[in-house]
Amino acid sequence: MGVFVFLPLVLPLTALPIARLAEQHLHPRGAARLLTGISIVMALCSALCLALIGVVGTAQIPGNPLPDSWSDPEVRAALPYHETVGTAALLVLAAVLATVGRTLARHLRIRARARRALGRALPATSDVALLPDPAPYAYALPGSPRSPGRVVVSTGMLAGLAEDERAALLAHERAHLTHRHHRHLLATQLAGCVNPFLRPLQGAVAYSAERWADEESAQAVGDRRVTARAVARAALATHHRPPAAYAAFPAFAAPGPVPRRVAALLGPVPTARNWPPTRTPAGLAALVAALGTAASALSALNAAVALLLVLKAVTPL
Repeated sequence: MGVFVFLPLVLPLTALPIARLAEQHLHPRGAARLLTGISIVMALCSALCLALIGVVGTAQIPGNPLPDSWSDPEVRAALPYHETVGTAALLVLAAVLATVGRTLARHLRIRARARRALGRALPATSDVALLPDPAPYAYALPGSPRSPGRVVVSTGMLAGLAEDERAALLAHERAHLTHRHHRHLLATQLAGCVNPFLRPLQGAVAYSAERWADEESAQAVGDRRVTARAVARAALATHHRPPAAYAAFPAFAAPGPVPRRVAALLGPVPTARNWPPTRTPAGLAALVAALGTAASALSALNAAVALLLVLKAVTPL
């Protein structure tokens, strides 16, 4: 195992350059999918290596719940004995699992609460729920196996938009539902809970998801300038965030780099590229991130296999 078991804990740093460059050189769809995939793989590898470090470090501690043969002198000689490091790794892993569980439970609780409240107020007769609220907000409420997703928009938001801009807003939110952007956001949020080095990817994926929905909206209404005006006017009309109960959902006028979104919509249509050109800074950054992800997976797999082989050799049949 050696030092390789620690590599997945720091290799997420290799993804930071592409997190900054993806939005400039990739289609938002490709950027969101690429960064989400990197986040998931590196988070799983980080969690696995924390568990392996904990097992190796605590296998020889008297009274541990592992099989007695795991504390055999042969195991002690074959594997590094770091009781303090192993105990710390298990404590960190427990904290990580608790944070992940709390974040996931909060997300599911908010979704269920919002669906129940919306179902009581407005039965699901269409995919758009118009709330009589002067506060301007709009968001996509993901569905469940028993109920479809819905676009929730307030009268205050629609009042500040022209007819074609309203169509752009609804198309934007429908894109969030169609492509299940909430899954990308949740996956990267959980990955950031596992390894703090992955948190910058969460913001990059959130921005890419908004840009992805912007492009879908522009294609649906047939005019990029209309979508750009809708984004700008919605941002100007939004004086505060949506209600805290809905903060987990993609919002049309969510706080963020709105000027960059507007500038991108006023520019040319992004190329349908899921990987940047090789001989560019973005191409080099993507290659570094891919190599870092592969190295993380191989390091975790190598450490797991090495530990299993040693323990199998000293464990009686």
